[in-house]
Amino acid sequence: MQLIVKLAYGLFALYAVVAVAAFVLQRRLMYFPDPERVAPASFNLQGVKERVIDAPDGVRLVSWYAPAAPGQPTLLYFHGNAGNLASRSERVRRFIGRGYGVLFLSYRGYGGSTGSPSERTNVADARLAYETLIKDGIEPDDIIVYGESLGSGVAVQLAADNAVGGLVLDAPYTSIVDVAALAYPYLPVRPFMFDRYETMRHLPRVKAPLLVMHGEDDRVIPVDMGKAIYAAAKAPKEIVTFPRAGHSDHHLYGSYDELFRWVDALRARMHEPDARIEGAAQ
Repeated sequence: MQLIVKLAYGLFALYAVVAVAAFVLQRRLMYFPDPERVAPASFNLQGVKERVIDAPDGVRLVSWYAPAAPGQPTLLYFHGNAGNLASRSERVRRFIGRGYGVLFLSYRGYGGSTGSPSERTNVADARLAYETLIKDGIEPDDIIVYGESLGSGVAVQLAADNAVGGLVLDAPYTSIVDVAALAYPYLPVRPFMFDRYETMRHLPRVKAPLLVMHGEDDRVIPVDMGKAIYAAAKAPKEIVTFPRAGHSDHHLYGSYDELFRWVDALRARMHEPDARIEGAAQ
């Protein structure tokens, strides 16, 4: 009996150590930055330049920027958890090949940006990137906010508080807390997480047209989360799922074509009210 008690105490002590370590190191378990700074010229991305944005607290944020072709939107892109901008170079290539402008922002600690990432700083830096485009003279209706995985929680908060032309959520989550609870079911993560990225809480304030894209075989963020976000969002909205795709490979199953189709339709709808007004006046 004493042996069983000792084993129980030992297991409890081990669990307590693991739980405390997870609490203290939670941001290291959440963010996996690749700090390498790579110039877009390394990938022969014509017209794409590195652009450094200075944050008010002295942090320097590295981004890749290219202006839009006439009549095309600019994608304000917030990337996923792992890697850096170099990991998204093919996405940049496909977007600029379509004529879209791009501003791909590196979070703090990623891709040459200084500082350390957190929800508060990531969202603040997203607003700064948005304001940078506005100061460039780009109209809010011409800005499409794109959030990939981790970046979907950043993108939702930006779109909730600012006028934008559209919002794309790529493998989005209902909250990071929900993702963590699935990944660490043996830990009491819900009450103790600093960075929560509560997408469902911010979603009701989003007025922009929404596109959700999600792989149905996603083992990191279940497709059910993307479906829940779609169900809760205001219209106009659309969801496209890819039966054989996982977390970050839906480009192999046609997601570029789906995005381009949605953007084309979105841009066409922008002119419909004017057309109806002109028709009524006649």
